[in-house]
Amino acid sequence: MNAQSLHVALISETFPPEINGVANTLGRLVDGLRNRGHRVQLIRPRQDTDQQSTADADLLLTRGWPLPGYPGLQWGQSSLHKLLRRWQRQRPDVLYIATEGPLGFSALRAARRLAIPVVSGFHTNFQQYTGHYGFGLLTRAMTNYLRWFHNRTQLTLVPSIGQQVDLERRDFERLALLARGVDSQLFHPRRRSDELRASWGLAPDDLAVLHVGRLAAEKNLGLLVKAFHALQQAHPQRRIRLILVGDGPQRASLQTQLPDALFCGLQRGETLATHYASGDLFLFPSLSETFGNVVLEALASSLGVVAYDQAAAAQHIHHGHNGMLARPGDEVGFCEAACGLLEDAEVLRHIRLNARRHAGHLSWDGIVEQFEQHLHSVIQPTPQRAGPAGMVDAAVRSKPLP
Repeated sequence: MNAQSLHVALISETFPPEINGVANTLGRLVDGLRNRGHRVQLIRPRQDTDQQSTADADLLLTRGWPLPGYPGLQWGQSSLHKLLRRWQRQRPDVLYIATEGPLGFSALRAARRLAIPVVSGFHTNFQQYTGHYGFGLLTRAMTNYLRWFHNRTQLTLVPSIGQQVDLERRDFERLALLARGVDSQLFHPRRRSDELRASWGLAPDDLAVLHVGRLAAEKNLGLLVKAFHALQQAHPQRRIRLILVGDGPQRASLQTQLPDALFCGLQRGETLATHYASGDLFLFPSLSETFGNVVLEALASSLGVVAYDQAAAAQHIHHGHNGMLARPGDEVGFCEAACGLLEDAEVLRHIRLNARRHAGHLSWDGIVEQFEQHLHSVIQPTPQRAGPAGMVDAAVRSKPLP
């Protein structure tokens, strides 16, 4: 490795092949860092696809507990002593802690004992989820914990400007922006499949309204139902079908409310990209996203996107140019924006073309480079306290932890 190469320990309770936005982002960051010559040690809970034993020096698996309401996802077990032993033997230059559960907490404690610099990522609005799952009284406690956690790291990376402003208002400190990219060669309109559309019961001039994501309470899917019904009522002459890609605890309820919708389950890779490209409109009613990677995937696939003016949509959609926006929480405005997309076929065509053009410039390479710079920024050596032979004392190799 060259002189600028880093030894990074990345700690997360979710990682590919698990399907969610956090796992997707972390997979891209890890691959990108490794491709740039950095060593990345991954610390995460064991998944069903893992072998019982592993000889990978850069993979440490821990036990995990099921996460209530999220089948297939886990909290990682606290592993303080295991991490201390490992990092005393071979000290990372910097940690990136992506999740704030027991595993992330134990990594933070170990790093503070060993004076290893820490960058954290604010990937999920857990403080909002408590209300959706019947634990509204815990919202303040969760916010306090998240603030306490992130303020004990040297830098917290957030995916959107809106998220940064919101956290600053809540007294989160030392925040920096790290947006998201999209694989615009994988998610591409050339993957449109007449065969797939025919299997959906659609002719070339019919409309496929797509939603991709977890079918769960925090995704505000009641509005998805309302918006689709509004489309049908506003354009009764058009054949319109709702296609849902993803799974989750609300699937059964949605199937009852939307008997004519198609539920395609979880999709990955090229198959997922083909589903995107075979759609026409993309409805994204969520109000709980820190970013929303699916918005970029839909834009790259040349769909007419309707979303609230926040997170990824606020950063990347210009209303009426490459998508449609509604004020956060304005359900009537959201439905009107969706219906407005179908008022003029030529306007929709231009919006979809502009969506693709915009997303084509959002590569992951630039995001990884920014991530690399953020990691370097917290481990700049302090020249005043260099020891013999130019060695810098471990306690001052980085900016002091708060």
